Amino acid sequence: MAQIVEKVVNATVGDAKTRQMESFTLDENSKTPLTTYFGAKISDTDHAIKAGNRGPTILNDHHNREKISHFDHERIPERAVHARGAGAFGEFKLHTPLTGLTTAKILTDTSKTTPAYVRFSTVGGSRGSADTVRDPRGFAVRMYTDEGNWDIVGNNMPVFFVQEAIKFVDLVHAVKPEPHNEIPQAQTAHDNAWDFMSLHEQTTHMQTWILSDRAIPRSFRMMQGFGVHTFKLLDENNKSTFVKYHWTPHLGTHSLVWDEALKLNGQDPDFHRRDLYDAIEAGAYPKWELGVQIIKEEDEHKVSLVSLAYRIIYHRI
Repeated sequence: MAQIVEKVVNATVGDAKTRQMESFTLDENSKTPLTTYFGAKISDTDHAIKAGNRGPTILNDHHNREKISHFDHERIPERAVHARGAGAFGEFKLHTPLTGLTTAKILTDTSKTTPAYVRFSTVGGSRGSADTVRDPRGFAVRMYTDEGNWDIVGNNMPVFFVQEAIKFVDLVHAVKPEPHNEIPQAQTAHDNAWDFMSLHEQTTHMQTWILSDRAIPRSFRMMQGFGVHTFKLLDENNKSTFVKYHWTPHLGTHSLVWDEALKLNGQDPDFHRRDLYDAIEAGAYPKWELGVQIIKEEDEHKVSLVSLAYRIIYHRI
């Protein structure tokens, strides 16, 4: 009799535990797929790709490297650049299909509404710096498409300091605060920055932008965004078209004047993130139109800037 009671109790406890775990358990045959960070579906997260049965793990196992990298960064340090930022979720709705230029559904299917996230940021300042300093602004967009996550990383200025990526680290070190006193914070007007720019003629164009009013935007909602880099679209025949992405705010592009920026730095260092949050809370959702500047690869040395096609597609936060 004691054995029967014990079996009943164990069965009851086991069933209760199973019921408790049901809401935290995914059936391997469920419709929710396991994906990489970029949204690509994967079937196995328990075995790394190896060179043969007893060989070493190979470097082109991207999922394994991504998984380990995330583990290494679970205690997230402050970013080296773009540490000071704020963003919001929204949606992207296409109204002019780029048929014949790409096979990506997000750019060809006008019936789709794609979830999106946009992050705005300063570049050189620490996480605790002010919003309204003179600095380029990051304008990074992530689209959660059916074909995976698509990132368009850009700034609020269409050009950049350097062309060679290897110089990027040197640039960032130059515009960061002086190493002996950590001054000035979130500003590029110091000796290291000007030494770097005076020795690199290619920075001249960018200097005209950072010394203009574009470096002190009035609001994230009134700020243009640019993909900065040149990207490529591929059609069904693998023919490529060069594109540049331009985000244009519906509220227009507006800047602060220098005296306003200085006062806001002291009165409300969170001015831009507060403005974005308050507008969304009030239902005044900011909107941008996304335009693509296009040129066929075979015409890259023939076409002048004034003859580049410009097509508008639509985005809303």
